Amino acid sequence: MSSAGAGSALQVHAIRVRPGQELLGTLQAFVEVKRLRAPFIVTCVGSLTKATLRLANATATKTNEVVHLSGPFEIVSLVGTLNPDAHIHISLSDFEGKTVGGHVLGDLEVFTTAELVIGEAVDLEFTREMDEQTGFPELVVQPRPQTNQSA
Repeated sequence: MSSAGAGSALQVHAIRVRPGQELLGTLQAFVEVKRLRAPFIVTCVGSLTKATLRLANATATKTNEVVHLSGPFEIVSLVGTLNPDAHIHISLSDFEGKTVGGHVLGDLEVFTTAELVIGEAVDLEFTREMDEQTGFPELVVQPRPQTNQSA
């Protein structure tokens, strides 16, 4: 288990992603501009016209379990961490209410809107390191290094 101990204070950001924008890239740019070091998705509502997902049965050696979806879709759930190697899962429903979900690879084109609340654990830092057991870069949670403000 990777843990930084007693927890962290929380800072909250809210953003809206507009029609035609790519959601994952927009989130990654937001994290970079705001210099967030332990960001995560609190909630999201919205819709997409397309998405590219890796399915649950993919492994480090069998990564071709990918679907390219064309919508429109409602975003039913969007969760994950947004450090530079973001790890995000999404659930989408189509016009019949059928759902599909998986690991976000990208190509999340916003249909009408995507309204998100982004949290940051301000006392922590998220990184990723290769895990030999899973074959994927997995989350490492560490206390945020203290900066010396009185120089």
